Amino acid sequence: MVKKKRIAWGITGAGDKILETMKVMEKIRVEFEDKVDIEVFISKSGDQVVKYYGISNDIESNFDRVWVEINANAPFLAGNIQLGKYEFMLIAPTTSNTVAKIALRMGDTLISNAAIMGQKADVPIYILPSDVEEGVTITQLPDGKDLKITIRKEDVEHVEKLAQMYETYILKDPHEMVEVFQKHFGE
Repeated sequence: MVKKKRIAWGITGAGDKILETMKVMEKIRVEFEDKVDIEVFISKSGDQVVKYYGISNDIESNFDRVWVEINANAPFLAGNIQLGKYEFMLIAPTTSNTVAKIALRMGDTLISNAAIMGQKADVPIYILPSDVEEGVTITQLPDGKDLKITIRKEDVEHVEKLAQMYETYILKDPHEMVEVFQKHFGE
């Protein structure tokens, strides 16, 4: 039997696209379950958001390993990424805060630290930012109501900076995650 590869899925405090991301990841888990183990790492803010959106139990029941951030080094994600224990890291959805921290090399949270250490070890990092393009966007709240937010040029500049970094890839839509898994684990 071939040993399955592992990937690290980081969830930050972004509510935008969280429900769609979860649905896509559930499908990916089923489609690639014989090839890959998806381990979930949730930031402190991400933990609040998954509970707020009511998907905490879905994550725990659909994925074998789920950890919540204690600090920037616990659980020991950054070190394991550097040691090559993960094929790649996916951060989806990603707050503008986490995007800025990675772009500015501030590894003071579990997810930003792991991403920066992964970049240093040439591990591919896939990021689905909540703020990709300047302008007004509508996001959905847990109660189904719409929330209008304005994405500023400063947030987009951090995304653009990340896109220029080695082995760092920006995803604009949760469905692009399927292509990432096909690229790494397809026939």
